[in-house]
Amino acid sequence: MNDSVLSPDLAELARRHGVATEYWDWQGEHVTVSADAIHSVLAALEVDTSTPEAVSAAIAETEVAPWRRRVPPVRVVTVGESATVAVHVPHGDAVRVWVELEETGEHRDLAQVDRWVDPRQVDGALVGEATFALPQDLPTGWHTLSAEHDGEVASGRLVVTPARLQLPTRVAAHGAAGLMNQLYSVRSRRSWGVGDLGDVAELGAWAARTLDTNFMLINPVHAAEPMAPLEASPYLPTSRRFVNPVYVRVEDVPEYAELPAADRARVVALADRARALNVSDEIDRDTAWTLKEQALRILFGRPMSIRRAALFEAYCEREGRGLVDFATWWALVRTYGADEGDWPSDVSTPGAPGTVRVREELGEEVSFAMWLQWVLDTQLATAQRELTDAGMSIGVVQDLAVGVHPRGADRWALGDVFASGITVGAPPDPYNQRGQDWSQPPWRPDRLEALAYAPFRDMVRAALRHSGGLRIDHVIGLFRLWWVPAGGLPLDGTYVRYDHDALIGILMLEAQRAGAIIVGEDLGTVEPWVRDHLAERGILGTSILWFENTDDGTPRAPEAYRRLCLASVTTHDLPPTAGYLTGEHMRIREDLDLFTRPVEVERAEDEAARERMLRALRMRGLVSDLGGEEVELEDLVEALHRYVGASPAALVGIAVPDLVGDRRAMNQPGTHLEYPNWRLSLAGPDRRPVMFEDLVSSGLARRLAASVDRGDHHGTPDTLDEVLDRS
Repeated sequence: MNDSVLSPDLAELARRHGVATEYWDWQGEHVTVSADAIHSVLAALEVDTSTPEAVSAAIAETEVAPWRRRVPPVRVVTVGESATVAVHVPHGDAVRVWVELEETGEHRDLAQVDRWVDPRQVDGALVGEATFALPQDLPTGWHTLSAEHDGEVASGRLVVTPARLQLPTRVAAHGAAGLMNQLYSVRSRRSWGVGDLGDVAELGAWAARTLDTNFMLINPVHAAEPMAPLEASPYLPTSRRFVNPVYVRVEDVPEYAELPAADRARVVALADRARALNVSDEIDRDTAWTLKEQALRILFGRPMSIRRAALFEAYCEREGRGLVDFATWWALVRTYGADEGDWPSDVSTPGAPGTVRVREELGEEVSFAMWLQWVLDTQLATAQRELTDAGMSIGVVQDLAVGVHPRGADRWALGDVFASGITVGAPPDPYNQRGQDWSQPPWRPDRLEALAYAPFRDMVRAALRHSGGLRIDHVIGLFRLWWVPAGGLPLDGTYVRYDHDALIGILMLEAQRAGAIIVGEDLGTVEPWVRDHLAERGILGTSILWFENTDDGTPRAPEAYRRLCLASVTTHDLPPTAGYLTGEHMRIREDLDLFTRPVEVERAEDEAARERMLRALRMRGLVSDLGGEEVELEDLVEALHRYVGASPAALVGIAVPDLVGDRRAMNQPGTHLEYPNWRLSLAGPDRRPVMFEDLVSSGLARRLAASVDRGDHHGTPDTLDEVLDRS
C-alpha cells in the first residue's frame, strides 16, 4: 500500500500507536501527514499496514493485546493519588494481587474494586478483567506488582513517583547563577588538547569562589567511539549511559603517582605532544584521544592497591550487565572496526551465540573499557565534590542528549528498543527552515513500556549519580518526537507520542533520590500545555533572551519571565552574545545557504529584532550610547545580562564564551561538515584560543557575574552578629 491518501482505518491505527496524522507548523499552518509517512512509521513499530485487511487486524490487536497479560509490565502512578490496576485471568477465577515494596520488601495486599468489565474472547479463551485499588500511602520507589492465579505468579513494575520536585532550599530562597560550559573547549595548560574533568573542577571551584556562582552546566559527556575518528558532536554519542574517556585527567588517576621512572617518562612524553594541541583554535579530539589512550593503557597495566581493586569490583557489580555490554561493544570496535559488517557473524547482539566467546577472547580489552568507566565515575564524583566544597549549592549540571548514534553501543546493546528505518529530527522552524535530521534512531514507546522503562531509568540514574542537576535536551522528546522515514527529507516525517506521564514521573523519581534539579530545554515548537505540565511537576524550563518576545515581537520584560526556568542571554546553538550582536548567526546561515526566504528579508527581520531589544535596554536605562567600539560592545553584553538578571528565574546562566568576548558559534544546527560544529576552542574577540589561566583574569567575567547576581553569596554571613543570628 503506497497511496498518499490517508484512509479512516489507517488514521485510527496511527492514533492508537501515538502517530500523528496532522500537526501545525512553525508558521501556524495546518499540515496533513502523508499516508506514505504513516506506513513507514508504523512499519518501524512492526505494525503491518500492507493491505486494508492487515490494518483492520492491527486495530483489533491493539484492543486484545493488554488482555493477554496477567499484569501490565509497568504501572507508573503519582504518590498520594488514587489509582487502580487491571489484572486479567480466566473469567470467573479468583486472583490474589499484592505489591512488594522496594526498600523494605514488605508485602501489601490489594483490595479488589467493585467494577464490572465485560469478559473478552482472547485466543479462544474467555478472559475476565479484575480491578484492584492501589493504596494511596505507598512510598515513592520501584516496587513489584504481582498477581497469583492457580499457583502461578506473574509480576510487573509499579513505579510510584513524586507529585512535584522541590528546589534546593538555597535555590528556592535566592535563585542561583552559574556558568554554561562546553567543557572540551575550555582548556588549561594541563589539558591534553581537550578540556577535561580536572578543568571542570578547577573552573567550577574558581567560579564559585570568585564569581559567586552556584552551578556549572556542561555539555553531554556521553561516550563516543573508542578510536578515531571520534564524532565531534556531544549530542550524537554512542551511549547516553556511559562517559567519554577523552575527558579523563590522566595525572589524577592514582596509579600515575606510582609509575616507575620509565613509564612516567613515556606518559610525560605523550602529555607534551598532546599539550602542543592547545595552541590550535580547533579541538583535535582524534589526536588527543590517541595520545591519551596510550597513557591510560600504561596506567591500566599497573597493579591496583587492594582498596582500589575492591572499589573497582564494587563499581562493576553496581553497573552490572549494562557495563559489560558496553565494554564488549568497545572491544568489538577496537578489534574489528566500527563497521558491524566486518564483525564475526554471530555477535550481532549481546545475547548472540558468539558474543560470550568473543567476550572471553577479548577479555583484556573488555576489562580496560570497564576500568575507564570507573576512572571517569571517580573523576566526575571528584569534580562535583570540589564544586560543592567551594560553595556551590548545585554544582555540576549534566546535559542529556536527545538520542544516540545509529551504529553505537546503545543501539547494539539495546537492540529492538530502537526503531529501525527511522531517524529523529525536527520539522522546519525559524532557525532551520529546511528542518533537521539528527540521524539518531528513536526509542520505541512500546518497547520502553515492555521493559518497564529500565533503559531510561538506568540512563538518567547514571547522569544524576555525580551531579546536582540534569538538563534534558529537547525535553519535548519525552512527549513526542519527530520521526523521519529513512531516505526521506525532514519535512516528510511526523510526530510520535510517548507516555510523558511515565517518563516525566521516572525522571522526577530519580532526581528526587539524587537531590537534583531538572531543567527541560523547551525551546522551539512546543505545545503550550507541555510547559504548564512541566512547571506543575517542578521541572524548570529554558528561557533565552532572544526568543522571549510578546505576540507583537516586543521583548518580554524580564519581570514577566517564568520563575521556574534557566534563563540566559544565549545558548550553544547561537553565537556568543558578542557574536550575535555583530550578526555572526546571519553570516553563517547565509554562507551555508540555510535560508528558504530571501536573505534581505531575513536580515531585515533580524536587525529589527535586535533594535527592539536595544530599545528595551535604553528604556530601562541599561545602555545609553550604542557605538561600535569594542569596549562599548562589552557594555552592551553586560546590559543584556543585567536584563536577564532582573528576571525572577530560579537559575540564570552565563555562557563561558561571553566571559571573554568570544564571537564564534559552537554549533550551527542543521549542518554537519559544512561548519566546525563542536570543534572550536574558547577564544577571544580576535578568535585566538583563550586558556583557563587567562580566563581567570577576565574583568568582563566579574562584570557579567555581578550583573546576574542572585544575592546568595553561598550563604556565607559577613559578620559575627549574622553568625549568631543564624544560630
